[in-house]
Amino acid sequence: MLGRIATVGGLTLVSRVTGFLRDIMLAAVLGAGPVADAFFVALRLPNHFRAIFAEGAFNAAFVPAYARIVKQGGPDPARLFADRVFTMLMAAEAVLLALALAFTPAVIGLLAPGFAAGSGRFDLAVDLTRITFPYLVLVSLVTLYGGMLNAVQRFASPAAAPVLLNLSMMATLSLAAFFPTAGHAAAWGVLIAGVLEVLLVGADVARRTGLPRFSGLALDDDVKRFFKALGPATVGSAGLQIAMFADTIIASFLPAGALSALYYADRLYQLPVGVIGIAVGTVVLPEMASRIAGGDEAGARDAQSRAVELALLLSVPCLVAFLLLPDLIMLALFSRGAFTAADAAAAGATLAAYTVGLLPFVLIRSVTATFLARGDTKTPVKALLVSVVVNVALKIALMGPLSQVGLALATAVGAWVNFGLVVWFARRAGLLGWDSRLMYSVARLAIAAVVLAVALVAGQRVVAALIEPGQMLRHETSLAALALIGAAAYGLAIAALFGRQWLRRLARRRKAAAPPVPPAPPVDPL
Repeated sequence: MLGRIATVGGLTLVSRVTGFLRDIMLAAVLGAGPVADAFFVALRLPNHFRAIFAEGAFNAAFVPAYARIVKQGGPDPARLFADRVFTMLMAAEAVLLALALAFTPAVIGLLAPGFAAGSGRFDLAVDLTRITFPYLVLVSLVTLYGGMLNAVQRFASPAAAPVLLNLSMMATLSLAAFFPTAGHAAAWGVLIAGVLEVLLVGADVARRTGLPRFSGLALDDDVKRFFKALGPATVGSAGLQIAMFADTIIASFLPAGALSALYYADRLYQLPVGVIGIAVGTVVLPEMASRIAGGDEAGARDAQSRAVELALLLSVPCLVAFLLLPDLIMLALFSRGAFTAADAAAAGATLAAYTVGLLPFVLIRSVTATFLARGDTKTPVKALLVSVVVNVALKIALMGPLSQVGLALATAVGAWVNFGLVVWFARRAGLLGWDSRLMYSVARLAIAAVVLAVALVAGQRVVAALIEPGQMLRHETSLAALALIGAAAYGLAIAALFGRQWLRRLARRRKAAAPPVPPAPPVDPL
């Protein structure tokens, strides 16, 4: 399981790194003005629907069902199930695409009411959305293919697919002079990426299991069970997207640049969420579903505890750095071209507010796997809907005094409410068995976080004294130096706190894996 997490996390990291390069180009070419705001609205619309109907609800219902059918019935029933789901998914996406293209102005008016109808931002957002929205159909196919692969413990190509989005957008942005606006260049990059992703993941599915095909619709027991799980999952994903829609709607009433600040802060904040939280959750869900289908409840709980332990170990450095160095991170990564120091300060404050909810966002997929692996999508939805109500209410209350920072802080508080309720529901049902080893690890990681924070605070003073204010690449050099200081401090703290325990465990594993020593031959008394 750890090897699979490394595969998904490593490829996701490649995706995030290329995503940062893409965002650097976006910041330099688009800046944080009206064209950027229009493009980010056009990008968010298909992404919201994708999260509701594809990656969110669909994965939660499909992956455990497909893994169970493969485990208990074999490849033929699983292929028939995939064919029927594929047929229904494509029919639903075709209807949604037709409606979205026909009523795009009305949708933009609902999504971004702060964009006055007939204004430049509104008209541009409509044009760009009509280019980006077909990406939803393509990425839905990628999600289906990826779910089939994940259920049979194949993770590489679905994790690598988002890299193509970044490369495609970078390619079209480099040719922005040939498009009506830079926003048009970025939008066409999104659509081209969808085609490339389908080709990549579809080729892997064709090799492993065979591509799903259109088939006659039949509500057999497997399909009924899938829909029974899909309904609550769709409600839950829709509720989560309502909170994200609220960000876009409310931010459209804020001064120009608020949407862009939210976007750049979210990109940084999503780095540990994607590389760690989503990677761990992606692997642990089919792992737990397969073990539960085989009757190994103890193994499923142990897998979940180890997944949470690993997620915390890797996310603590991001938590500390984003809280202590948000402005420097934004300056070093994006402060060039049309992206100003004021833009960096606004995005940095937003990043710090998002980071308040980093831990629950990283852990939530591993915790909800307790229910999803058993086909229960209703219980996580109850927790999620409560958190959405809290989230949206706080956004409305905080948008005035704190602007986009208040929106990010409300998101963080909602994440803690969601996480706390899921843990409480799982404990009450007796489905969450975090062992003493995990509890000891949490205490030690808290100590390591304090050590890291002290090292970064002290390191800031040293770096500020050594690097002159007017020096070329001052922000980049400062961030690199502090990254080295922080890595050394955290690494030494982890070695001191966990080293002896890990060495003992490694020695036990080597001893258990060693071949047995054959008995000595009897000695001839003569």
